[in-house]
Amino acid sequence: MATAAATHSGPFHADDVLAWGLIQVFVDPKATLVRTRDAQRLDAADIVFDVGGIYDPDAGRFDHHQNSYQGPLSSAGMVLNWLEASGKVEEPLAKRIRKRVCTYVDDVDNGRREPDPVVPCFASMVEAYNRGSKDLNGFDAAFARAGEMAAHFVQGIADGFAEEAAARKVVHDALRDAEARQSNTLFLNPYVRWKPAYFELGGEVHPTEFVIAPGPDGSWRTLAIPPRMGSFDQKKSLPLEWAGLVDDALVEVTGVTGARFCHKNRFIMVFDTLDGLLEAMQRGDLLTGTAPSPG
Repeated sequence: MATAAATHSGPFHADDVLAWGLIQVFVDPKATLVRTRDAQRLDAADIVFDVGGIYDPDAGRFDHHQNSYQGPLSSAGMVLNWLEASGKVEEPLAKRIRKRVCTYVDDVDNGRREPDPVVPCFASMVEAYNRGSKDLNGFDAAFARAGEMAAHFVQGIADGFAEEAAARKVVHDALRDAEARQSNTLFLNPYVRWKPAYFELGGEVHPTEFVIAPGPDGSWRTLAIPPRMGSFDQKKSLPLEWAGLVDDALVEVTGVTGARFCHKNRFIMVFDTLDGLLEAMQRGDLLTGTAPSPG
């Protein structure tokens, strides 16, 4: 039987929308939701959040408005704490969700910070879903749309966390391979989300300067590695004379057929084949050590 959840009717905020997203992703994707302030309907629900005047995780009650609760959490933070304590979300992922969205939502909902009106943050996006609603049915429909967005957002954080964990071993092995080849290229085939793992594993001081990986369309690409996580600089940039060129213009300057694109900021270039990409890098004096092979 699907989990029965309930929250308040009418206008909504980021915390109740995020709480509902968390429930959909980590409790029951088929959960049903009623939006009401009727005490009997609230009592009948398995989980009640942001309404009801009770904070009791064991009973599935997550409200923070009553005087008896003086903590820092909104309904979203309460639900996330319960998910972690009950083992539905492991501690590292719960920490990631707090960092990415939940602590911010808690702070906004409890008046500890104001959203920047020119930044499309989670709270301001949820607020936009309220606009245009004229009655309770309208707010219910808007909440459903906002809740779908929240579930996709939370699922994206979870998927990204899992991808990073899976990428860590791949990147570790690729770093050791580059060292064995005495090469400045990190070879990833298939491509994985490499940056978080790369810098966790000492990438700032590692001699690799370029990532070589296949593209989703069958092409091959070189990405210049930044000196640190979050930087837009490059340890070593692609040649200035290649910057911003595409197709025939890039073929002409590199002397290699199959050239597709080199970004004007010189951090990525794309070729039809790995052989063509490596040949261009050799001609551009970009490679050290032994070149990678498809394997």
